[in-house]
Amino acid sequence: MNLGTLVIIITAIAFFLTMAVGSLFGKHKQWLMTFLQNWTGVLFIISGFVKAIDPLGTGYKMEQYFAEFQNTFAETALSSLAPLFPFLSEHSLLCAILMIVLEIILGVMLLLGSKPFFTAWSFLLLVVFFTLLTGFTYLTGYVPADVNFFEFGSWSAYNPLQMKVTDCGCFGDFIKLEPRTSFFKDVVLLVPAVYFVFAHRQMHQIFSAKTRQWIVLTSLVLISLYCVRNSVWALPHTDFRPFKEGVNIAERKAIEEQAQADVEIVSYTLKNMLTGKYVELPYAQYLKEYKSYPTTDWEVVTQNLTEPVVEETKISEFIIYGPDDGDVTVELLSRTEPFFMFISHKLYADGNESITTTVTDSVAAIIDTLFERSDTTFIYGKKARSRKVTRVDYEWNPDFLKRFQEVVLPLSAEAKLAGVGSVLIAGGADKEMMTDFKQDAGIEFALLNADDILLKTIVRSNPGILLMQEGVILGKWHYRKVPDFATIKAELLD
Repeated sequence: MNLGTLVIIITAIAFFLTMAVGSLFGKHKQWLMTFLQNWTGVLFIISGFVKAIDPLGTGYKMEQYFAEFQNTFAETALSSLAPLFPFLSEHSLLCAILMIVLEIILGVMLLLGSKPFFTAWSFLLLVVFFTLLTGFTYLTGYVPADVNFFEFGSWSAYNPLQMKVTDCGCFGDFIKLEPRTSFFKDVVLLVPAVYFVFAHRQMHQIFSAKTRQWIVLTSLVLISLYCVRNSVWALPHTDFRPFKEGVNIAERKAIEEQAQADVEIVSYTLKNMLTGKYVELPYAQYLKEYKSYPTTDWEVVTQNLTEPVVEETKISEFIIYGPDDGDVTVELLSRTEPFFMFISHKLYADGNESITTTVTDSVAAIIDTLFERSDTTFIYGKKARSRKVTRVDYEWNPDFLKRFQEVVLPLSAEAKLAGVGSVLIAGGADKEMMTDFKQDAGIEFALLNADDILLKTIVRSNPGILLMQEGVILGKWHYRKVPDFATIKAELLD
């Protein structure tokens, strides 16, 4: 599915709905208004629904936006706004659900013609909000890494590698849009949004006012419950991400890496460090003329490459590190025996404190010396030496720790009896933090480390549970919905 196909589908649905409103209900006042109501209504329902399937994905995307807004505003006269964004980031899932519900409800209200004045203004404000988000994402492509967004005079030529958020998340993981495409999509939507505000009295209205109200309220409750179900109680029922059940991570990763290795350089984009001028040179020309662009005056900004024959996904970034920071990816994906991979993108601690203790080391030392005529004999032994050691003691969130003690440990213990191993992969934790958690949670199997964004992509649960064998995802569960080991064994291993 791509944006062009989706637009055709939405247009077809809007056309039939428009005919129905005019012919069956006889409620249209103006054909253009009715068609635009239906077209934008269907768009908002579809756009909201694919995000409602995976609200956590939208929440993670909003975390990225909030982090960038915090960094951007902190360096400006509006720095007082910066502390707001960490607060919003902590409640990103709630923000995501509210936005998703509002988007779908507005779509329903547009189709029904419910409360035209409120609907028109709400639609305009939401489209303006989306335009600001996608506009920020797209325009950061003009902002060099060491320049603040609001330093307009220091902007450079457009470079997609400079964008702070590379995907707007308008359609979740269902359709990935380039930020530039998303921005212009929202700019186009501003046209009907403004039209609705000035011509809301021409909006069609179907059913009675009471029926419309009940449809909206029922939709509100059902959509809210659906979002909570897909983010708190269970995994999304449809997985748009690359780490689906049945996927061979090892095989797909090798294919993607080979495709990336086979890309060719088309041209180089160079920047004159004195004038700020950008030049793009075809690869062959650059090889002939590179001496004309000395590194004292010019820097290579980007290598422009051919598109890989296989699209790169997050699987290409599947890299797991061991306790000593060694890469254990190949070892994990090569395991011939099945094993559980418990995923935790973040180890939740309510606080921590530094504890200093005194430890005694035994060190080799000369404890006596014997002198006999011209000979000197040194007698070696052990001496005790005290030193102070400071470590961090973490106070783990009780609810989070309970998930491991009541779900992960019993499942791994049953699996171990059947010869099925386990590993825990945590994100954003250093060795000391992981060691402390392993001890407090009572974990006896290996604790590994990976990028937290990768882990969020793999499974929308903390902890999430995967059953792996030879690089293939055999099963995938939310910690609230994981069956007992006997059921898993009967369905997937016997």
